[in-house]
Amino acid sequence: MNPIYSSMGTTIFEAMSARARANDAINLGQGFADGRGPEAVLAAAARAVLEKSNQYPPMAGLLELRQAIADHYARHQALNLATEEVLVTSGATEALAAALLALIEPGDEVLCFQPLYDAYVPLIRRAGGVPRFVRLHPPEWRIDRAALEAAVTAKTRLILLNNPLNPAATMTSAEDLAMLADFCVAHDLITICDEVWEHVTFDGARHLPLIGFPGMRERTVKIGSAGKIFALTGFKVGWMCAAPPIARVLAKAHQFLTFTTPPNLQWAVAEGLATQDDWVQEARHRFQAGRDRLASGLQKAGFAVLPSAATYFLSVDLAASSLAMDDTTFSERLVEEAKVATIPVSAFYAEDPVTSVVRFCFVKEDAVLDEAIARVQRWRADLG
Repeated sequence: MNPIYSSMGTTIFEAMSARARANDAINLGQGFADGRGPEAVLAAAARAVLEKSNQYPPMAGLLELRQAIADHYARHQALNLATEEVLVTSGATEALAAALLALIEPGDEVLCFQPLYDAYVPLIRRAGGVPRFVRLHPPEWRIDRAALEAAVTAKTRLILLNNPLNPAATMTSAEDLAMLADFCVAHDLITICDEVWEHVTFDGARHLPLIGFPGMRERTVKIGSAGKIFALTGFKVGWMCAAPPIARVLAKAHQFLTFTTPPNLQWAVAEGLATQDDWVQEARHRFQAGRDRLASGLQKAGFAVLPSAATYFLSVDLAASSLAMDDTTFSERLVEEAKVATIPVSAFYAEDPVTSVVRFCFVKEDAVLDEAIARVQRWRADLG
């Protein structure tokens, strides 16, 4: 058995969701939204099963979807992508796996920012790479040039950037992205950009893709997700965008992973990208309202709520909330005693974790959030 996997536990998301089920708790841990998603996309998927081909689509993805992705990014992010620079994958995690397998040679080092999505480290190691960690700190979670310079070595080949950053609910600023682009050019590094939250941004902020910064067009893999754009996480339709020399290598890894993705879902996502901008905008406002609703309720319960600029999540700082317990203890007690499931942010660190921050998911119906808030408020009051 491969020691990378045999020594690995269940993901924190699966573990906490199981705890939520066992305790009949409200699950504000795992990041999935209540609701059906855009009806037009669901109808297109159902229609395609009956009216279109159900045989293998092209390995790189349906041309209609690849063109829709290119058009979408031209419209929203001013990117000029050709269809041959777009590869459709079975979710963004498959895109991450393909990119890492394609671009890592044994012994290559990959710079990662902690907190990080828990798939990153095992995927890097399985590809033969060596993760090197740059630790970000609450509440700003800023990327520091000096920390990058301290982590880079002669063996460093890649940077893996999650922006917006899922565990911290932050967006990398234009200033920090420009610095990162300059750093990549100076050290001749390729950056894999996990940008699945690019449309789940709040307070009027607009996502800026690193691939659009000077020097990055030929050294960036941009990863996106229809599951996040349309709140249809079960669709598992993602993509990679890269300049042709990189894209050709990515395709060779992708073809031996999933090879392709269900064609009806591809046609549905193509239709969604072409027609559902208004739905995406409305969902952004709806999610922001959920964020504000949960933040207000947690603040009334005496919690110090950290800023949430993007994603489905917000976090509380336990130390700043005058709670003398670590994030794991808090999460375990809350799911058992208050019947509300959360995620300890320490689970998103491979080493030297921050242990005072807990993450809540807010993309739920108002009634669900209100009940969760009431349970947390009662629990906090009982603590004294």
